[in-house]
Amino acid sequence: MSDSKKVLVAYVSVTGNTKRMAELIAEGLRMGGLRVDVKKITEIKRVEDFSDYHAYLFGSPTYHRDMVEAMKKFLFLAKKADLSGKVGGAFGSYTHSGDAAKVIFDTMEYVLKMKLTSLGSFNLLEDKIDSEAGLRACQDYGKSIAEMLAA
Repeated sequence: MSDSKKVLVAYVSVTGNTKRMAELIAEGLRMGGLRVDVKKITEIKRVEDFSDYHAYLFGSPTYHRDMVEAMKKFLFLAKKADLSGKVGGAFGSYTHSGDAAKVIFDTMEYVLKMKLTSLGSFNLLEDKIDSEAGLRACQDYGKSIAEMLAA
């Protein structure tokens, strides 16, 4: 696997849980030999900010059975960046419904026309993120993207 391949992990986090997931997923990507930029979605302001990446992972917590408003705006910017055919995945933390990651994943697949991980969207209960199983699950999600890029 070429270490020249680079992945963007972009997230929004309200309480720090989705940020923690982003960091752990990035560890899994690095274990797969990839270079990773982990950024808050507010750091990505222009279409050009999406260039030079081979894969994209977008994360948001679920609030009121939906992604946070900032992620919706971010996805409109991503659409303008033409990520069609690019590798991707979606993740999020939740306390009771976990709908955000699935909505982001579906948007990436059907609107952005990306090639997404066969693992589907990745949700994790907030109180499980720092458990041994939670740490492994986040890293494994990152590794699945690394495997896609290696194929």
